[in-house]
Amino acid sequence: MKLISYNVNGIRAALKKGLAEWLAGEDIDIVAIQETKAMIEQVDLSELEALGYTAYFHSAEKKGYSGVALLCKQQPDMVNVGTGIDWIDIEGRVIRADFGDLTLVNAYFPSGTSGEERQAIKYKFLDAMYDWIEELKAKRPNLILVGDYNIAHTEIDIHNPKSNKKTSGFLPEERAWMTKWFESGMIDAYRHLNPEEQTYSWWSYRAGARAKDKGWRIDYASVSEPLRDSLVNCTHRKDAVHSDHCPVFLELDL
Repeated sequence: MKLISYNVNGIRAALKKGLAEWLAGEDIDIVAIQETKAMIEQVDLSELEALGYTAYFHSAEKKGYSGVALLCKQQPDMVNVGTGIDWIDIEGRVIRADFGDLTLVNAYFPSGTSGEERQAIKYKFLDAMYDWIEELKAKRPNLILVGDYNIAHTEIDIHNPKSNKKTSGFLPEERAWMTKWFESGMIDAYRHLNPEEQTYSWWSYRAGARAKDKGWRIDYASVSEPLRDSLVNCTHRKDAVHSDHCPVFLELDL
């Protein structure tokens, strides 16, 4: 199975920048998209459908905000939007699909950069997501959670750790949650396969950060312990420039 997880920062904008053409040159079974910023009826899906994808959306109630989607070449056995937790689901942050005994969750974690109120919501989300995944994992042990986690876990995951220690996305409490997450039976696929590599998945639009490769690794593919031996490859596709993020590519031998 070949999958990419991609925060496109607006799916309509990404399609205008050539997202479908880029996908046409790839062999990707599932595209997990974050930050769609659109309802499904607002998106011209014809180019994606021509590539063999069926689209499933979970959009925020607030227009032009948040939202996740799955583009699948193989029909899932089940697609479930949301978590059943209302305050999370109104922001369109989680979509789940089951393929046989494999469960894929695509999630867009909140950012706390706009102030203390959103940072508090981010911490609340982290706790709720941890518990929700623990319950799901007990029923569906072969689990993948991809998405924009909006947290750089360790100093190797951020270009300037010293100056960002008090910045949302690299706060001690957020990083501690990531450690707890990866000690709970979830594996950081990229770091597992590339233990020393320093590479990023997001760059600020300011000061030529991408050209200088001054970025953060905040987009992850986590797999549960039973899938450890299925991991083949996990890379960052920096050639894709439809967003301020790049796709995370994940390949599993199932």
